[in-house]
Amino acid sequence: MTKDRILPPPMPILELRRITRCFGPLKAADDVSLSIEAGEFFTLLGPSGCGKTTLLRMIAGFDEPDAGELLLDGRPLSGIPPEKRPVHTVFQSYALFPHMSVAQNVAFPLRMAGKPEAEIRRLLAETLELVHLSDKARHFPHELSGGQKQRVALARGLINKPRLLLLDEPLGALDAKLREQMERELVALQREVGITFVFVTHSQQEALALSQRIAVMNEGRVEQVGSPEQIYRIPRNRFVADFIGTINLLPVEVLAATHGRLHLRVAGLGEIIAVPPGESALPVAGEHGHFALRPEQLRVSTHGEVRELHNHFSGTLRDTLYRGDVTVYKVELDNGVMLEALLTNSAPLRAKSFAPGDAVTVGWRHDSGVFLHD
Repeated sequence: MTKDRILPPPMPILELRRITRCFGPLKAADDVSLSIEAGEFFTLLGPSGCGKTTLLRMIAGFDEPDAGELLLDGRPLSGIPPEKRPVHTVFQSYALFPHMSVAQNVAFPLRMAGKPEAEIRRLLAETLELVHLSDKARHFPHELSGGQKQRVALARGLINKPRLLLLDEPLGALDAKLREQMERELVALQREVGITFVFVTHSQQEALALSQRIAVMNEGRVEQVGSPEQIYRIPRNRFVADFIGTINLLPVEVLAATHGRLHLRVAGLGEIIAVPPGESALPVAGEHGHFALRPEQLRVSTHGEVRELHNHFSGTLRDTLYRGDVTVYKVELDNGVMLEALLTNSAPLRAKSFAPGDAVTVGWRHDSGVFLHD
């Protein structure tokens, strides 16, 4: 009887190994290591100046690291000029040639590569159909909408079938409604072509909506890598928790910790029960940290309906913000801490259920929220 052979894991299409890039005293990339899989929609997310665009430029070949190694399909990229890399970049500005038609803009990389005219015509027709621009082939950039210009830039990036498509804030110039439409189209397009996308954005909503995995960056370092749900629901530290969406942070002291349950003390309020953190170390009694709760995990009541929950505290409603489908409630607890709750308006007149000044109770399930080490 022969044993089944254990196959090695597939090689990532792109690896960043301990990449460092400095501009004077500033470390734009500080010992960054990442692995990106073939066919993945991978996003570099972070505030302005965190180093995400610097990483993208090094992958594209527009800049070189001071230390570390970049590998594409297992082969080092060092010394390979941008035009020789099987990589294309789509910029926020689109970078379209104003004197060229849509067809000429999209076909430009193939003509620069000296491809036969018959092949150019075939690939051009396929690519314009893919981005729904076949009827705009003879139009010029000034005749197009913002979304159409974005599709032209994407088509030009895809026509020569690169191993990687790098997207640097590509939706930043679009208005909110068009951006949402383009997000859906971008996801569908990436799935259809199967090319690895490396996407750079400072928008948390874009990252959560588009990505299979996200690397959250801060001051040149990667704080956390994970799926959108992991990043949102189980942030690794206070930076990730606070940067992704809206979150309530309660300073706490650990009273007791087991592998099944945490007992935490909230100053001025009392004890709460929580589940232990997923990936980080189990806290110890006496340790101080923060308990993080998303607004949608909170329930608000004026009639005590949430008192069956172990975690509940009294407070005063200070403000409401009606947003159509949801209403945001700001509640001041008895110890002065302000919490934000998010409730849907599915019930009739839900938005008028509470008024500023009402005495309310807020509560949450014991398995909601996450403990964060300080």
